[in-house]
Amino acid sequence: MTALTWDGTGVRFFETGIDKGVIYPMDGSGDYPLGVAWNGLISVSESPSGAEPSALYADNIKYLTLMSVEEFAATIEAFTYPPEFGLLDGSVAAIAGVLLGQQPRGKFGMVYRTRLGNDVAGDSLGYKLHLLYGLLAAPSEKGYQTVSDSPEAITFSWEVNSTPAAVSGEQPVSVITIDSTLATPTELALLELQLFGDVGDPNLPSPDEVITIMTP
Repeated sequence: MTALTWDGTGVRFFETGIDKGVIYPMDGSGDYPLGVAWNGLISVSESPSGAEPSALYADNIKYLTLMSVEEFAATIEAFTYPPEFGLLDGSVAAIAGVLLGQQPRGKFGMVYRTRLGNDVAGDSLGYKLHLLYGLLAAPSEKGYQTVSDSPEAITFSWEVNSTPAAVSGEQPVSVITIDSTLATPTELALLELQLFGDVGDPNLPSPDEVITIMTP
């Protein structure tokens, strides 16, 4: 029997950073046909909830434990946001430069990337792609302050929740995570061409389409 070891060379993994943020407004068919780059993205804090145990008793013993449905939510923080996010945030342009607030909010999908590292490669070992589906942004606080001798840029944040997307043979999903160190490079490159654009417009494929693209 092989003995367990800890903290060996090359296996001290970590995850850091965030970049390549993209939003994909949902159309009337429930698809995400056109992606828009999100500059100034600071963080996406995923905060799933639910999946809590409920004990059932019978015959004077704990008979069964059932788990509640897990739900996905997140907080997005950024220095700025693309104009296309306005409608998703409840703003509609009446005329050029005039935005009306408190309007219906549209659903959207999102992609962002985080870096993977270890003690040998630093933070350039690889990356993870995070694909989010069925998002809806809730109204959030915007704090404006005077310029002082310690100037800071205003940050915006949004609380989002998700309606999961269907996937064949599994429970509906709100998030798909793809690890570049484990995925097949050729298929990953094809997926990224679809997500980030090349000859065609960038778009967010459905979970079933993601699985098809990533299957060697």
